[in-house]
Amino acid sequence: MLLAIDAGNTNVVFALFDGRELKARWRIASDPRRTGDEYAVWLLQLLKIEGVDRKQVDQIIVSTVVPRALHNIGVLSRNYFGIEPMIAGQAPVEYEIEIDVEQPSSLGADRAVNAIAAHAKYDGDLVVVDFGTATTFDAVDFNGAYKGGIIAPGINLSLDALVGNTAMLPRIAIETPKSNSVIGRNTEDQMLIGVFWGYVAMMEGLIARMRSEIGRPAKVIATGGLAVLFDEATDIFDAVDADLTLDGLALMVERAPKT
Repeated sequence: MLLAIDAGNTNVVFALFDGRELKARWRIASDPRRTGDEYAVWLLQLLKIEGVDRKQVDQIIVSTVVPRALHNIGVLSRNYFGIEPMIAGQAPVEYEIEIDVEQPSSLGADRAVNAIAAHAKYDGDLVVVDFGTATTFDAVDFNGAYKGGIIAPGINLSLDALVGNTAMLPRIAIETPKSNSVIGRNTEDQMLIGVFWGYVAMMEGLIARMRSEIGRPAKVIATGGLAVLFDEATDIFDAVDADLTLDGLALMVERAPKT
């Protein structure tokens, strides 16, 4: 079985695959100080609940945008599974797609893996929107080449900046506004309208500009934790694919040269 690990700025997601079939996934808050032993105490219990023995895991792949976390995930892999982890983007699991930007090496692993998975699962030109700590918009052409994209603050970062830099505005939860009105009648509603509908307008506007620049019909694939929330508020997404990054990691292992 394959253990795929996607280490992001907010969460680390562990997913268990049997071939290409996703059997289970677990999420833990990102903390680069978390030791391999701490990961093991948490993860081995979850595997046990699923009825999986650690010896059944024979491959591990890691994608990370948090370099400091990689060492401790490596310790987890080697000490508790006896496996040297594969690192997305490094042999034997190179990206093997054209990264057609000015600085290919600067592309985040999650965005490259998303491009690989999206091209494998969907036809034609694509815009991949990933709702994470930052929200990224990535253009993938019909040949699977990564052509560039946009990085915007995630909605929670935007809210943190608003609340953290004002004296009287309260902390609110990100949720779909109860009314379609964009004229709020109290402070909390006004904040939610500004953050939520403002974010939808930003997202729709950027995607429209990307589609215009691509010059061909392009499907929009949404992924990340808040994709489902925004899918309820806009018809701009052609598909919501919560497991896009994890599927990409499993695909990379499947395609890797066998030794």
